[in-house]
Amino acid sequence: MAIDIHSVLEAKRILGPRSPVNPWDKCTIVSIYPKDICDVKPTVFPHTFRVEKATKGDFSITVIGPSSWWKWVGDDQPYLEIVQSSIVMAKSFCEDWYSGLVGCDMAESMPGLFYVPGELSKAEIKTKHADKLIEAERKQKKYFAELVKIADVSWSRTNGNPNSINDDSRMAAMYLELKEKPWLQDFVSMEKTNCPACGMLMNPNFPVCANCHFVVNKEKAKAIGLEVK
Repeated sequence: MAIDIHSVLEAKRILGPRSPVNPWDKCTIVSIYPKDICDVKPTVFPHTFRVEKATKGDFSITVIGPSSWWKWVGDDQPYLEIVQSSIVMAKSFCEDWYSGLVGCDMAESMPGLFYVPGELSKAEIKTKHADKLIEAERKQKKYFAELVKIADVSWSRTNGNPNSINDDSRMAAMYLELKEKPWLQDFVSMEKTNCPACGMLMNPNFPVCANCHFVVNKEKAKAIGLEVK
């Protein structure tokens, strides 16, 4: 969870100091989603929540605490602080963020994101909540499959306009290893690899390095009529 120091100072100036925060009130957000997530809730403080992207086969964790909002009770009275527990904030973060995503049905098709009470390490998540990780992976794959279907329809309706495919659909296809999709080809071709001979970046779709002329893929080279020693 990231804290904006300017927001802290402004809150203290207008509302006064927060009441002591319960150190045991913590919740762990778990993400297998391969993209950074940031959500801002301006009516509470702390209000900015960030979850790091996860690499495939792994997950990231973010521990959050409670947040507060302040109720006006009268001109001659101080604002009344209303504390929202870490579980309420974690639930709000997860559900508010993905509820408006295209392809998400809030039940069986959604990004791999969930929360558990308490401050847990990655090792504890693996041992105590392995079932939730498996369930999150299943739902995320279904969500990604839906994004791929949407991209297929957009590609067909626009006669192959690459601008009709958004980055999330491309990310979903890469995650599902569907690199044969025609609307993904331009995106995949931009992912250059290093030549094993000279180390320069090269297009993996070409069998010969343009820099040192090393034959990287002999089968492809023969297929296009190049002589290979």
